[in-house]
Amino acid sequence: MSLDQLPPLRDVIASHDLGAKKSFGQHFLLDLNLTAKIARLAGDMSRDQAIEVGPGPGGLTRAILAEGAASLLAVEMDSRFLGALDEINAASGGRLTVEQGDALEVDETALLTGPGDKVILSNLPYNVGTQLLIKWLQAEPIWWRRAVLMFQREVADRVVAQPGDKAYGRLAVISQSRCQAHLALKIPARAFTPPPKVESAVVVLDPLPEAQQFKDVVALERITASAFGQRRKTLRRSLAQAAGQAATSADALLEEAGLNAGDRAEVIDITGFQSLARAWRAAYDAGRA
Repeated sequence: MSLDQLPPLRDVIASHDLGAKKSFGQHFLLDLNLTAKIARLAGDMSRDQAIEVGPGPGGLTRAILAEGAASLLAVEMDSRFLGALDEINAASGGRLTVEQGDALEVDETALLTGPGDKVILSNLPYNVGTQLLIKWLQAEPIWWRRAVLMFQREVADRVVAQPGDKAYGRLAVISQSRCQAHLALKIPARAFTPPPKVESAVVVLDPLPEAQQFKDVVALERITASAFGQRRKTLRRSLAQAAGQAATSADALLEEAGLNAGDRAEVIDITGFQSLARAWRAAYDAGRA
């Protein structure tokens, strides 16, 4: 049996008794035309090792393999789906490997040891999508050439937001300090089974050239957590917590970064936050010396 001869996903779900679990944030995408569009966003995968988190009954899994990925590692916590995924593996000629476990704890680089670039494609579980993105952004060096990720629309908007946008915040600053990010596809709630209460969207992230990637993600997280945690306040007031962690003052950090203490976080661009992170790191390290 080949991939295009596999039974419809609804039949697979019924035959294996694979109802979605709310506790795992599961919403299945069964439209194979739509999953094919998502898989194509990764570009040519003929020499790539792909990774998918939360494949469920395998809609996107089939599409990734049908689009020609050299191999695919699927990380699935729910053991109920292993039988359906085994069938996809057989139909793909053995190109699918399934790792049962928590994607937040999996060391992808230890599992993806073969040749070729690495690419991430996933309809991310709603309850861990942001955590997984931060995990992949923190990797040094970034080990993947592209990530094609589906989030709740609200989260997707936060990843691609620009200064001044309502959605602009920590996730935009951290994501865009490491990658180019754009919203590639909007997915209505009715496309899923069961339909979630919100729309979804697919974001494509391409790592910036090595020399342009901001390396100190920890410092950037500290600064943005403080600045956007009290986003209605001026930076002089909102940065007090981060400044205290570095045994300095918000005014000193802002002066070092060349920023206006009376501004609010929402108007500071990516490079401004990077300057603040460098100032924070210098003060933090000096205090520990």
